[in-house]
Amino acid sequence: MHRGSRAGIARRGHTVAFGQFGLQALERCWMTTRQIEAARQTISRAMKRRGKMWIRIFPQQSYTKKPLEVRMGKGKANIEDWVAVIRPANILFEMDGVPEPVAREAMRLAAAKLPMRTRFITRGHA
Repeated sequence: MHRGSRAGIARRGHTVAFGQFGLQALERCWMTTRQIEAARQTISRAMKRRGKMWIRIFPQQSYTKKPLEVRMGKGKANIEDWVAVIRPANILFEMDGVPEPVAREAMRLAAAKLPMRTRFITRGHA
């Protein structure tokens, strides 16, 4: 798989569609499966399993990496990990069924696990 383009802003998945509150990306990055899982666990614990949570991103792009101290050439390397391509305005997580202060704190804790700046948004706000 080619590395693809991370340019531009999100054309899809940039509004709160399922829940009442969302976490929106403000920068572009590759988010690994470990980062997504760490944020999911943090949100789940902060909500104390009340309400409902949606994960709006999926790691569907693979990237490869050659081992250390290997010479150039000899073909493409093995798959290292899977990543989700994040563009500015992408909604990463959504939640519903909890009060706004709980949702805001859960998203703040999850944002600390992520490699880019984010913001808390509510349904109806861009």
